Amino acid sequence: MLEPAARAQAVAPFQVMAILGRAQALEAEGRDVIHLEVGEPRFPMPEPLLDAARRALGQESMGYTPSAGLPALRRAIAAHYARQYDVELEPARIIVTPGGSGALQLALAAVLEVGDGVMVTEPGYPCHRHMAAVTGGVVHPLVLGGADAWCPTAQAVAAQWRPGTRALMVTSPGNPTGAVLAPAALAELSAAVRARAAALVVDETYQGLVYDAPDVTALGCGEDGVFVVNSFSKYFGLTGWRLGWLVVPPGWSPVVERLAQNLFLAAPTLAQHVALAAFGPEVRTLLEERRTELRRRRDLLVDALASCGFGLDAVPQGAFYVYAALPPDAPDAPAFAAALLEDAGVAVTPGADFGGPDAPRRLRFAYTESLDRLETAVARLRAVMGAERDQSGQNG
Repeated sequence: MLEPAARAQAVAPFQVMAILGRAQALEAEGRDVIHLEVGEPRFPMPEPLLDAARRALGQESMGYTPSAGLPALRRAIAAHYARQYDVELEPARIIVTPGGSGALQLALAAVLEVGDGVMVTEPGYPCHRHMAAVTGGVVHPLVLGGADAWCPTAQAVAAQWRPGTRALMVTSPGNPTGAVLAPAALAELSAAVRARAAALVVDETYQGLVYDAPDVTALGCGEDGVFVVNSFSKYFGLTGWRLGWLVVPPGWSPVVERLAQNLFLAAPTLAQHVALAAFGPEVRTLLEERRTELRRRRDLLVDALASCGFGLDAVPQGAFYVYAALPPDAPDAPAFAAALLEDAGVAVTPGADFGGPDAPRRLRFAYTESLDRLETAVARLRAVMGAERDQSGQNG
């Protein structure tokens, strides 16, 4: 009997989506649910980008674009790097993709032979390890710790490197930790990987959403062997438009473009026209206001979780997540998250999605709701924790 491929069978479900499904089912029953599980801030789409979509629908062809993306968009992305990060790029090194996920797939497909090792951070974005495995890579973890503020180091890479490893994948700002890599750390990682004749794949999907650290790019630490993934989903707020990009090292554009032609032909045409407007000053001002709002939300949630007894190894410097350890007297993360959703209508993500040795005692809180809703979520959290402590005392 025909069965699915072993590589496909090994892909674990993204647990946050099951939590989202249950939360939506409760909402359909009339329950009020506060969503702190999915990485999608609830901001409306910027009006200038809606205007750009309307104009494009009326004036532009919606046929296929070149596989590497609209030339004007590739030039705009290159200009963004020059203006924001003082990094000069040839637009030919930029491949526009269907979301950041498309960029990750291209980078891995370009680099890996079947059986090559891929070092992936834990805790980390679960799709990294699954994409690497489906591409034929053999995944092994680079275990991160709170003592290093969840940042991968060149020393850790050297200690955990295995023969046959072809790529290291890291994220900055990090998901689920919000950790941001400093320029020196990026340079050291790049040098460590280059010395081992491997590729460094840096996922910068949350770039721009930085609060207490320099907003930098790995492209500033050299070109050789560095692949940078980015997206219009997070800072620019275009999640459902499914648009991202990949910056490849010099000389890699032809092979990556051929992969794009065969894997997805081209990124969504309308989304590319909308993205052209995302770099305008009016949109930029609005996005910076939203970044300031996210910082306020982070500060509220960090203080509240600490006061509730959650463990915080470091204040997250970027993205929009807090990765917290449960209080010692709380049940494990899946049970706590289930109770919080069912009893209080607050959806959060257990650490099992992200890996690492202490994942069973970790929760990821996404501060994607308004300040008022976050305050309500914290009040509900306190009520659940108080009820659990009362129940524990009665059982004792």
